[in-house]
Amino acid sequence: MMKETEVVKTLRREFLAASPFLLLGAASLKASSLSLQAAPKGSGLRENLNPKELAMVNKSAMAGDMDNYWHKGYSCAESGLMVALRFMKKPENLVWVAGGFGGGIGHHDLCGFLTAGIMAIGLHSGSLKMEAKNAKTRCSQKVNEYWDWWVSTAPLHCREIREGRKGFNVCQRLGKLACVKLETLLKA
Repeated sequence: MMKETEVVKTLRREFLAASPFLLLGAASLKASSLSLQAAPKGSGLRENLNPKELAMVNKSAMAGDMDNYWHKGYSCAESGLMVALRFMKKPENLVWVAGGFGGGIGHHDLCGFLTAGIMAIGLHSGSLKMEAKNAKTRCSQKVNEYWDWWVSTAPLHCREIREGRKGFNVCQRLGKLACVKLETLLKA
C-alpha cells in the first residue's frame, strides 16, 4: 500500500509531466477562441440580404417556408425548427421542443436560429439508417459544421446580434441564411 506522501509525489510527477500538454492545449484553446471572433459584431451585421445571399435564399425551400412562421406566432427558434420539421417531413408538434429557446433562450443568450439548427440536425441524425454510434458521429460532424458556419457569420448571442437595433431585420436575414445552410447539411 502506498503512503500518502508517495501518492502526492506520484500525482505531482504526473502533473509536471503533463504540464507541457496542458499549456499547449490552453494556447490552442486561446487561439481558437480568437478565430471565433471573426464574425462581425452585432452592429456590424447587415440587416438585408445582399444579391448573392438573396439568390441562395430564393433557391432554398426552407428559407422560403420561414416567412410562413417567423413573427407569425413563432419565435426565432420555433420558426427555424418548424421549417426543418416540414422539410424533413417530421411531426410539426415537435416544434414545442424549441418553445423555450426563442429570444436567446428567453435571456438574449444563444441565438434561437443557432439552437434550432442544432436541434434539427439531431432529429435528422436520429432517422438515419445506420448504427447509433455512426449516426452520432455524423450528427457531431454536422453540428460542428453548422457551428463553424455560424461563428463565421454572426455572434453567438442574441444580445450581440440585436445590439443597438429596434427592428428584427437582422434576425430575419440570419434566419434565412441559417435555413439555407441547414438545408444543405440535411441534404448531404
